[in-house]
Amino acid sequence: MKRAWHWIDQRLGWTKYIRKVVEHPVPPNVNWWYVFGSATLVAFIVQIVTGVALAFTYVPAPNSAFDSLQFITHHAILGSVVRGIHYWGASAMVILITIHMIRVFMMGSYKYPREMNWLVGVGLFFLTLGMAFTGQLLRWDQDAYWAIVVGAEQAGRVPVVGGFLAHTLVAGNTVGGATLTRFYATHVFLLPALMFLLIGTHLYLVVVHGISEPPEPGHLVDPETYVEEYEELIEKKGIPFWPDAAWRDVVVAVAIGTIVLGLAIFVGPKELAQPADPTILKVYPRPDWYFLWYFALLALLPRWSESWFIVGAPVLGIIALIAVPFISNRGERSPSRRPWAIAIVAISILAVAVLVREGEIASWSPKLSPSPLPATVTQPLQGSALAGSAVFQNSGCLSCHTIAGDGGDRGPDLTHIGSNLTASQLTTRILNGGHNMPAFGTILNPDEVTQLVDFLTQMK
Repeated sequence: MKRAWHWIDQRLGWTKYIRKVVEHPVPPNVNWWYVFGSATLVAFIVQIVTGVALAFTYVPAPNSAFDSLQFITHHAILGSVVRGIHYWGASAMVILITIHMIRVFMMGSYKYPREMNWLVGVGLFFLTLGMAFTGQLLRWDQDAYWAIVVGAEQAGRVPVVGGFLAHTLVAGNTVGGATLTRFYATHVFLLPALMFLLIGTHLYLVVVHGISEPPEPGHLVDPETYVEEYEELIEKKGIPFWPDAAWRDVVVAVAIGTIVLGLAIFVGPKELAQPADPTILKVYPRPDWYFLWYFALLALLPRWSESWFIVGAPVLGIIALIAVPFISNRGERSPSRRPWAIAIVAISILAVAVLVREGEIASWSPKLSPSPLPATVTQPLQGSALAGSAVFQNSGCLSCHTIAGDGGDRGPDLTHIGSNLTASQLTTRILNGGHNMPAFGTILNPDEVTQLVDFLTQMK
């Protein structure tokens, strides 16, 4: 092996370039917070390897995509493990690149002369989210199908170019084979190619400018003197990245790889929902956890503000991230001297965590398979009220309303509704509907409405 490498290296000259990268000097006091960039790179490589393995069997066609994934998961040799690594690896990559960006922001590592490092990192962050989004759509189940529909509907709200964006996203006027092919090509070819380009640029900039030293309170970044001070630090106290600093990266990469492999083996990949079928409307899709916060925020926003948020929030977010190194590229780097940076990160993490929790509960979504009304509710009923309990169940009311501890959370709890509203008020609500509630005046006949009101008035 050594002789073969020597023969190849004599002709290609790889060693001097590889050595320059892996042995470039770094500050002596780099710590565990510096490992997440390389960990993200390792996670990306794992995603590429497992993605290529899946692509050998996956069929990007509407009538075959779902079945090919089912075959990979349940019948292909190690298919479930490979798909599990790819699924959990996507989550790991989103988490790692987010932590890496937070570390860079908190330590002020985006300041002079590393502004371009930050901008390239922002590009990699959004490409990572793009990979996660397009990847979940390739499952071609109900969640994936309706996620595309929702995405196209949101793109269509952009002024002037909305129609063009929606048409481009869907690859036509309807979601179908061309849509799946477009997302497959984007996920497998376009986004990885762009990520390889930006990763190469990012690594080049890291070698050129060096890894930023851990910040010290009171040590300000001055563009006039910083480069000279950094070079003096590296010359006097610098240590080679490999192996003196990189051993931490190896430890973290192995630990994360072990966790991802364990999840892939013992938990497995995400189970597929029903196959994509546009004729089935009784479905409430939700995205993977890293997009749940956005899903929850849209559900909780007032309807009048949705278009403003859908169009404005991404634009403002991108502008804010791009503006960071231009607004503050000098001065203090220590988090202890930059409380506003700590506040931004803390509030953002808290908000996302709360919204992810809300998205997981999804109290605004009907419960598709509620349990029947308990006997403690129906046994005391007679006549019209008993018939009304059957109307209540058959009309799907339990999907949105809770009675005696079971049912949906989309509407108010009706366990004691008879004590709060009169029969006349209940009739008006049922006939005319209300917030998130359809009008049942055109669905139920007068006798059913009377029976339903008689039943609800007994709920005291």
